[in-house]
Amino acid sequence: MEKSILQLFQEYPQLALLLSLCVSILIAVLGLVPSVFITAANIIFFGFWKGTLISFLGEAIGAAVAFLLYRRGFKKLTQQSLQKYPKLQRLVTAEGKEAFYLIFSLRLIPFVPSGLITFAAAIGSVNFTTFFIASSLGKLPALLLEAWSVYEVRAFDWQGKLILVVVAIAILLMLLRKKTQQQ
Repeated sequence: MEKSILQLFQEYPQLALLLSLCVSILIAVLGLVPSVFITAANIIFFGFWKGTLISFLGEAIGAAVAFLLYRRGFKKLTQQSLQKYPKLQRLVTAEGKEAFYLIFSLRLIPFVPSGLITFAAAIGSVNFTTFFIASSLGKLPALLLEAWSVYEVRAFDWQGKLILVVVAIAILLMLLRKKTQQQ
């Protein structure tokens, strides 16, 4: 996916910024698609700092657009899809500072799908300004870590990438073992 977007940027360099923002908005609206490939394309095409800034802007704008669309389209839905996430259920009823801190802290956790946070906030009582500020601030550390990781992995030789894959597989196996022991 990253290569397709990068090729698009190279074919239309004058539109690359707009294309990047549009892809980020689409990812945010879809809710469960990871954004790492657009971050990687942005860093490769625009450079580390400019690419990271563009990725941040795309994610912030995308979250805002998704929030507004979800609020308009899903406000009347039940909370069935949020039952597995008690903190997200709390977010539905939260307001003010509590909502701000919940959104901010949930954005910091990489394993909570971004779309679910946006969805919970949109069907809840959170106002747009609180959501936008908390969401954007919460995304910043995670995005910086993602951008740095993408940059470093791209700088690795094949040996470094092999080590990274082996470590990822080892972590996955440990998590699977832990999960099967709990059952």
